[in-house]
Amino acid sequence: MGQDLELPPPRRLVRTSALNLIESIGFPVAALVVGAWLGGRDVGLLAGVGATWITAAIRKVVTGSVPGLVTIMVIILTLQTALAIGTGDLWIFLLHFPLANLVLCVLFARTARSDNPLAEKLAGEVICLRQPRVRQQCLLRFFQGATWLWAGVFLLLGGCMGALLATQTTATFVLYSVVATVALIILGIVASTLWLRTVLHRHQLGLRFARTLARLPAAVAHGHGANAV
Repeated sequence: MGQDLELPPPRRLVRTSALNLIESIGFPVAALVVGAWLGGRDVGLLAGVGATWITAAIRKVVTGSVPGLVTIMVIILTLQTALAIGTGDLWIFLLHFPLANLVLCVLFARTARSDNPLAEKLAGEVICLRQPRVRQQCLLRFFQGATWLWAGVFLLLGGCMGALLATQTTATFVLYSVVATVALIILGIVASTLWLRTVLHRHQLGLRFARTLARLPAAVAHGHGANAV
């Protein structure tokens, strides 16, 4: 039992994962849409990045740390907004989509060889995955490899978007970019899950749901992640 990976009870897992996604993606997108509707594209972009910075500040004050997803969105949206508003050109505005994926590639790749790979950190924050009390080297190697995997996913996605932007109309670029993003993200999730299952089976480790929230560390039980990237 002490060697198993542990997830919180299903309801808590869904609630915590949804909260992380809403904080990192939902709030900025909602602010962007409302701002653009009220004041145009630039106002929408500023509202989106402002919502992300406010979320990060609240998290820092309340919990003492900023989740990795929120940190990633702060970096990406700040760069995108500066680029889009600074140029005012539609093509340059669209260019930030492939550039954002390249930024994600760099963020994942720069931690892949460390003892705190980004894939491991996000697994702890987004789905509250709790590892055995004694750290298993096989799991560290898995998360390092998974971090490289996701760096590759975002590199491929950025390359695909760049090629589409250079060869397709705006409408076609947006459509194909959405399709490519959904397809590659799903592929990455499936590959990571199957890989983890293989590692667990090979090293005779289990994966189970926690019986009670009391068994989870306080920071994990409340969905508080590690320090920012």
